[in-house]
Amino acid sequence: MKLRYKILGSLLVLIVVGLMSLAIALSYTPDCEPAPALAGDAETMRAVVYRCYGSPDVLTLEEVEKPVVGDDEILVKVHAAGVNPLDWHYMRGSPYIMRLSSGLGKPKDIRLGRDFAGKVEAVGKNVTQFKPGDAVFGGAGGAFAEYVVIREDRALAHMPDKLMFEQAASVPVAAITALQALRDHGKVKPGQKVLINGASGGVGTFAVQIAKAFGAEVTGVCSTRNLEMVKSIGADHVIDYKNEDYTQGGQQYDVIIDMVGNHSLLKNREVLSPEGIMVLVGGPKGNWLGPLSRPIQTILLSPFVDQEFAVVMAKLDPQDMRALADLMAEGKVTPVLDKLFTLSEVPDAIRYSEKGRARGKIVVNVE
Repeated sequence: MKLRYKILGSLLVLIVVGLMSLAIALSYTPDCEPAPALAGDAETMRAVVYRCYGSPDVLTLEEVEKPVVGDDEILVKVHAAGVNPLDWHYMRGSPYIMRLSSGLGKPKDIRLGRDFAGKVEAVGKNVTQFKPGDAVFGGAGGAFAEYVVIREDRALAHMPDKLMFEQAASVPVAAITALQALRDHGKVKPGQKVLINGASGGVGTFAVQIAKAFGAEVTGVCSTRNLEMVKSIGADHVIDYKNEDYTQGGQQYDVIIDMVGNHSLLKNREVLSPEGIMVLVGGPKGNWLGPLSRPIQTILLSPFVDQEFAVVMAKLDPQDMRALADLMAEGKVTPVLDKLFTLSEVPDAIRYSEKGRARGKIVVNVE
């Protein structure tokens, strides 16, 4: 018996030491490295890079090598780029667990940004759907730059007529997140009651409009200053969270899309219909669990309740990009823009994004 306890104790010590070692490795953040010299004959472009994790102060605008288009790729001259919370998560390497994929100690990919809109400058020999001069928008790494390369079969679509580059650049990550939250996870049907908590933000403004396009009765929750804006994009009802708690209103909803997380899952469950669905988008900040805390809560709660709780892990999908282009072309979805920044002001744009007070989308004008 004593031997068994000794073995278990030794295993416990090994597990604790292993977890502590992993925590140290994940959280270790060295100083930024200097930029390497470029080849004298290299063709260059301006791009925002980060060579270490940290605050927006680690971002620099540098001359880097211009990408070369491959056989199945498209070279896009970027006119505008969208800002997302995803950007500052990568910039900070937070929560630390994401560094297992983004890079331990320092980022593997020093380029930042995901959403872009611009014109095709060159295409590879195998490309058939796009040609030089086409106005396009999509999602690819390193969008805070003058040029970006993307494969033809990735998240890229032709821009609808009359759409500005700044509007198109705001779409990919936020609108696809809203679309997949409502359609794939929320399974929204015409006539259902849908509540959008965080209706004035980047994902929220798209969610309100897409839910209306699906035929839902939409209630938007936002702050006092954003009530009229949320109404103007189609919300049937609006709730000022500063003066009213939607979990205490007595109304039940078939679907709740939550970008804020200011109420517990149990409180939300009280206003979900018996077979309702709650979809969580994002979560609280934090270097360790951070946004992962809410998915963990859903896993623990789901086996004990009839309602469904889901977490969105949005995937940039070319078919969804085309679906969103169609919705915009039909006038059912119009991007809501908050502030515009220049490429040299990307650190300020990220700082503004981190405050979580944007009304719609933050966009960088690259030209």
